[in-house]
Amino acid sequence: MVPMLPGRESLIRLIGKRRRTLPPNLWLLLESVASDSSSGKNKASLEACSAAAHSEKPGDLPFDVEWVACPVCGCSIRGTDCIINSHLDSCLATGKKRKLTQSTLLQFNFRPKSTTTTPLTNSSYQANFEKANESNCANESINERTIPHHGVDLPSLNMHCQSLKIPRLGSNEAEDSDFVETLETFIVGRRFQQNIELRHDASLSVLRDSENSNDIHAIKVYYADAESEQMLGYLPRELARCLSPLIDKNQIKCQGSITSLPKHPLGAVPIRLVCQMVIKDNSMESVDRETFKLLWRDVVRVVDHAKTPSYQRNFRLLVQDVLHNHLHLFVDEETSFLGLFNLLSDDAQRLFVRLYTRKGPWFRMANISYPEISDLKKAILELQLAGYIDSFPLSEAPSINDIRDVLDVLSASEIREISKLELCKKGVNSARRKDICNHLYHAYINGRCPYLPKRVLEWAGTCVKISSMAEMLLWRVQRLFFLNGDQDLSAFLLVNLGLVRFPDYTCSVSLPIFPDRNNLLAYDEALGIAQIMDQSLDEYNLETIVRCINLCNSHIPKSFEKEIQLSVPDSPLKFFSHFSAAWVYSKVLFLGVSVFEHERRYEDAVGLLRVLLSRFTSDSRRGHWLLRLSVDLEHLGRLDESLSVAEEGVLDPWVRAGSKMALQRRIVRLAKPPRRWRVPNCAHLLKRKIKEVNINGRPLNCETGAKNIFYGYDGDLCGVEQLALQYYAGDGGSWQGIHSESGIWMTIFGLLMWDIIFSDVPNVFHSKFQMAPLDLDTDDFYVARKFHIEAHLKLIQDGKAEEILTSSWKSHCGTSCRGVNWERHSLSELQTVVACIGGHCLASLCRHLAQDYRSWSSGMPDLLLWRFHGDRDVGESKLVEVKGPRDRLSEQQRAWMLLLMDCGFDTEVCKVSPVPLS
Repeated sequence: MVPMLPGRESLIRLIGKRRRTLPPNLWLLLESVASDSSSGKNKASLEACSAAAHSEKPGDLPFDVEWVACPVCGCSIRGTDCIINSHLDSCLATGKKRKLTQSTLLQFNFRPKSTTTTPLTNSSYQANFEKANESNCANESINERTIPHHGVDLPSLNMHCQSLKIPRLGSNEAEDSDFVETLETFIVGRRFQQNIELRHDASLSVLRDSENSNDIHAIKVYYADAESEQMLGYLPRELARCLSPLIDKNQIKCQGSITSLPKHPLGAVPIRLVCQMVIKDNSMESVDRETFKLLWRDVVRVVDHAKTPSYQRNFRLLVQDVLHNHLHLFVDEETSFLGLFNLLSDDAQRLFVRLYTRKGPWFRMANISYPEISDLKKAILELQLAGYIDSFPLSEAPSINDIRDVLDVLSASEIREISKLELCKKGVNSARRKDICNHLYHAYINGRCPYLPKRVLEWAGTCVKISSMAEMLLWRVQRLFFLNGDQDLSAFLLVNLGLVRFPDYTCSVSLPIFPDRNNLLAYDEALGIAQIMDQSLDEYNLETIVRCINLCNSHIPKSFEKEIQLSVPDSPLKFFSHFSAAWVYSKVLFLGVSVFEHERRYEDAVGLLRVLLSRFTSDSRRGHWLLRLSVDLEHLGRLDESLSVAEEGVLDPWVRAGSKMALQRRIVRLAKPPRRWRVPNCAHLLKRKIKEVNINGRPLNCETGAKNIFYGYDGDLCGVEQLALQYYAGDGGSWQGIHSESGIWMTIFGLLMWDIIFSDVPNVFHSKFQMAPLDLDTDDFYVARKFHIEAHLKLIQDGKAEEILTSSWKSHCGTSCRGVNWERHSLSELQTVVACIGGHCLASLCRHLAQDYRSWSSGMPDLLLWRFHGDRDVGESKLVEVKGPRDRLSEQQRAWMLLLMDCGFDTEVCKVSPVPLS
């Protein structure tokens, strides 16, 4: 098993959640790249495929390509050269023989599936849907999916949506008649009431509960024929807020009935509430009439809002926000496709969002069931006609690319039965479902199971999946909204449930992250290649890994910084480069360096490192790249080059922290006569002494490579850090302390600098779901806020740190902020730590983190100790790095220790040695 290679964790964070399906052009690009980096073959094919993938012409878009029929299998495929060739390779690989009457491939003239293309108009769309609905063909295949062209107005398909009756307040009809309206709502809060039996169609009455300590607008619900103590629950909070003023002014009275019983005895109870105006509308004062109208509109809005599930509202908000803020990144056909979602019925919208948020990619229709969807078949048919989902019924076999995914919808017992039927009644000698699926799949590829698709469909029935068009566009929509791969629609749910709260800040955007569509498409393609690279590492498919590396190498521009300046001419912000294709490719290339080093292909690793260093001249990652280059050159025996790289590296302004110290150490080791006759200038920096303390412990184990476990001073088993804490609490000086490493420092920095981190700076906040500004990891963070940062640090240095920390805690406790852990440390503990550290040290530490958060956010000492003298007015602190047997300081840790010493901290290294066995 291959270990976690350096650079892979960073790439995984960049990719985020993997896409279910990748665009086929990515695999075509990889196939066109030779696995041998020295080969120049297929260069023209690579450039052609890349150009086609980035074309902005409507005719080149995936949904505008003409469809043709395959001469081998008869399936409908998109009519691009790359797709046709790939599909034919797959078909011919299955061993299928052409019919005697069938033309050869050289003789065959690919033809469109349909000779005429009929535009999708209002009448044709509705007619098609009604015709399909009448014939009950929701389970039949749709051979050709038509996407609406830009500018065509489609009808709203509200076939299953029953809307509320909205009163026409202020009209003559309302003035001449009594106002009586019906609301569909719920009884909530049942779990806090007595377990009273519910009766279907029972009459209800409501009563205000203005003395409720939790909600002054509360409205209680009772049985109409029962005593007051038999309360069933409350009306929903938002509805009560709007209805309570009308009830308090005696302008309206409400009665109701239970429409259905909930599945759970304490669940929300559906009711019908009849509201009748007590005072005639024409007898109201004009002011009261206007107030009534406004309040009642709020009532209707709240009820309508409650009818729509939160996940449906959130999805529509997501799409609408992206189309509003990033419209320039979509062509007209894509905008029409996304806009079509709002025209779908509620059932269709809800079903699509439900499927989109599930794992998939294929789903059995027989297993799809949601209580909020009234007619599943109509919803599926509507989504098929709109192009949002694809399906295959029994009459149409899946393509070879889908057969593996389709197998996943079957249960283990079903897979075993198919295996017995297809593989000579013997099946597969394995109990693992995954092994059986792989065996069946490869047997199908080799032609030994030609009827496998038919068998699978007989067991699975009709299956559906998100269409490739919807998958592609909505992945981009999500990425544009969140600007990362970790967050998705579940972020809305966590906020709605109150489990996550994001900070308050101003989104002031004057420059788009992606200046034009080409930048977005290139970034999309780069992330797809990165995902293929990551997936290939799972199985360590070296051939595909090398192809990914070579493709990325060919795509990185020769001058990355110049390209960024050309694409965003008005922006000096470095973090914009993090959303470029070149940035993604650089991540893949460095992971490629780790792969080549793992394979001991140091020459290839050196080549990639030189590419990275030549094309990224202003990057904080240069320190690690230069270090790896120097090490790999030494592996090749090129010591002079290794030394020269290290010497140039220490002079690079982008080489910092531990990387710089590691290069200095290499210089001192390699700069020996006859290579260098002078003592290196950095030699004296490495001779700085860090205080050391040695303690003994009784080990449980002394195995090399195993985690060190000792018997503590209290007799219990513990690690070296806990043993050191016990030492410092006793003979070491009566210190209190915690083992926190960088955690507590990131929390202190976040709390002390909260107002700075979330201050109003243009272009660093693009959505309301950010836990930090986009420039926190760059030098831009300090530069853009230098005046305010220095003024704030002056307050900290002057002794205001404890006051600032307490204010931030009380104002923002529980709010998500990068680095801040609200649960690990209490306010009193943090106040004590801040008081003992002192303002001068805190200000110096915060300044370094503000100037270079990325370099200094890891590697802090293990232990933070503190103690008070006398009446607790005077305290002191100590930072300790604990090292067990056969362990030593890393260069990053040593850099931190020296930096802390320069800032005025008391630091030392505690070395734990095993007691010699007698």
